[in-house]
Amino acid sequence: MTTPVAPRPLPALGLVCITASPQIRYRTMTRTTYLKLAPEERAERLRELYLSNIEKFLEALSYCAWQGIRLYRVSSQLFPLSDWEDGVGAAVLEGLAGELARIGVLATARGVRVVVHPEQFVVLSSDSQAVADSAMRVLQGHARQMDLMGLPRSQWSMVLVHGGKSGRGEALAARIGTLPENIRSRLALENDEYAYSAQDILEVCQKTGVAFVFDAHHHAVHAKLEGYEDASIAHFTREAASTWTDPAWQIVHLSNGKSGFLDRKHSDLIDAFPSAFLDVPFVEIEAKGKEVAIADLLPRLQADVPVLSITRASPPEAAFPDEE
Repeated sequence: MTTPVAPRPLPALGLVCITASPQIRYRTMTRTTYLKLAPEERAERLRELYLSNIEKFLEALSYCAWQGIRLYRVSSQLFPLSDWEDGVGAAVLEGLAGELARIGVLATARGVRVVVHPEQFVVLSSDSQAVADSAMRVLQGHARQMDLMGLPRSQWSMVLVHGGKSGRGEALAARIGTLPENIRSRLALENDEYAYSAQDILEVCQKTGVAFVFDAHHHAVHAKLEGYEDASIAHFTREAASTWTDPAWQIVHLSNGKSGFLDRKHSDLIDAFPSAFLDVPFVEIEAKGKEVAIADLLPRLQADVPVLSITRASPPEAAFPDEE
């Protein structure tokens, strides 16, 4: 009697920040608007905004669970101005500790992993002390938020940054060594199209013990590959796995070029999926179509023979706007 072969577990596909539909949207406030407020108004206005975004975050976690999405990258602008130099936003967040703690409880209950990816101006490798200090403040803010949310101090609750200024891998590694534990324990690095190749980031991660989030599209553009079945994709996927404290936590990024394979702009949907990513636990989908792209891709991966590449007519230019 033939023993049935257990199906290979599929990667968990991750949603980035918002939905293509209007369902998950966060409120914001610019510095200009904030500075126009009377000083006595600022704390209350931020408190009301933060409470609104906490409720929307909780809604996003339930939405992800309902859709079978087990990885969620929350917006890095969830609490605008919380790192502003006057300290008002930070104090407001501290006062909302009880509300923030609901996020960690619900994330655990719903089985949704939460990560964050600060903007590219967070440059730890900068030779400008002011830029490096600014990067540190941003990372301290995110780490403190995750602490208040009750999210673990580990790579499970990843805080992801790019390498920053090129040619400064040694400086980047040295600065990582100075980070506080609540940042360093969560930190991960990602390769990019120009400044830091996959090999560059791999070496920094191996030296510092932080996780490597391999981005296949960035690597393809940097190395000018012809497709995702290039041997280097499988190579860096395997090497990146070795940098995670638990390989079952590994995250990779996937997007496709909008007008062609090497177009830096993200496509609306995912037409090409690297076979090497079939064995990765978490694949964050960086497509403009957001949950639509995930729903479009998933049944192809679930097929007895996964459908990893398709060709279709290009969607209208404005099918999905550029939003995070």
